[in-house]
Parts: sequence; structure tokens; C-alpha cells
Amino acid sequence: MKNTSSKGASNKVREPEPFDKRSIDLTNFKPELTAQDLKTLLGPVGGIVPFPFLSIETLSVTKTLGRGRTNLSIIAPTIVQVDAATPRAMFNKQTQSRNPTIQMHFEPSAYGIMSVGTYIMEFMIEVFGQSTFNLVGATASSGTVLNGGTKVLNGQTRVALVLKNVPASEQNASVQTYGYLEQTAGGAWDWFSTQVRFPDLVISP
Repeated sequence: MKNTSSKGASNKVREPEPFDKRSIDLTNFKPELTAQDLKTLLGPVGGIVPFPFLSIETLSVTKTLGRGRTNLSIIAPTIVQVDAATPRAMFNKQTQSRNPTIQMHFEPSAYGIMSVGTYIMEFMIEVFGQSTFNLVGATASSGTVLNGGTKVLNGQTRVALVLKNVPASEQNASVQTYGYLEQTAGGAWDWFSTQVRFPDLVISP
């Protein structure tokens, strides 16, 4: 039997998922909730002042764990590519028996937060054609999810879940604070990161 040389064999091997050279500018993603939407949800009526330093934690495929029990669950992806020019997890409902989902748990006290707070959990995604998602969240009994429900999305979008009056510590609570974005219909989409931040400052007139 003739042995195949290692050189010849290597020439025939094809990489299943080549390096993705596409570089995505995440700063161009459009917020799904506008500043006016947030003001309506949170009140009081007045001006909104955005402050970038209000970010608490950002998780992605290159950083899946935060402080305490803050972490990600990446459910039914088709590919998770850490070495892409812009790292991402790729999803497609049409190729999965389970609904593709990105979920984040968040533990406020692990970040030195000592009091009840209101947070924005924002999912950075790109949807290739119109697709339907469920936006869902939960907190301990004193907290409230203000804007969960069905979302029909397309293109580069920042999907924001608003969590109000979340307790800092949930050690004795039956539910830990979490949010998730679940695809229920449609085709391919990419997820880049999920950020938890304080809301933009609302100034009363």
C-alpha cells in the first residue's frame, strides 16, 4: 500500500470555518430603544444626558464570565468564532431544533452595588433579514421588567431590556437577575456582546 505524504494530505484538507476578516464597527449599531423610549419607560419627564462611563459589564465570546455569578449562556449557536476580526457567535433558527438564545445573568452586588438599582441590559446583534425574537428578563420579587416581549428585528441593532428596582444582593432570592434574547422565527443572525449599564441620566425640567 502506498503511503500518502503528510505534505500531500495537508494540501487536501480544507478548514471547516476560515478566519472571518469582516470587521464590524459596533458603534454604528442602531439602538432599538430610543432615548425618548427610555425616558417614557423610566421618567420623570425631562432631558436625557448619556454618559458612556455608566457601563457596568460587557460580556462577549472572548469574555464569558463577569464578577460573582455574572455570566453568559450561549444556546444553539451554529458557530462561535473567537478569532474573527470582530469575534461573534452565529445563530440560525432554520438549522436548529432548539430556539437560538443569548442569555446573561447579572449579580449587582459583585460590582460593589449596595442598593436597589435600575439597569439596561443591551444585546448587540446583526440580523440578516427580518426575524422574530422574544426579549425576556427576570429579577427578584422587588424588581420589574419594563419592556419584554416580541421583537421583529433586521440589520445592526442594540436590543435593550430595562430592569427596574433590582435588589443588589439576591442570595436568598428564588430568581437571579437575568435577561435573554431568543429567536423564534427567521434566519441567520450574529451576536457580538451584551452590556449591563445604568440608564442615561434623566433630568427633570
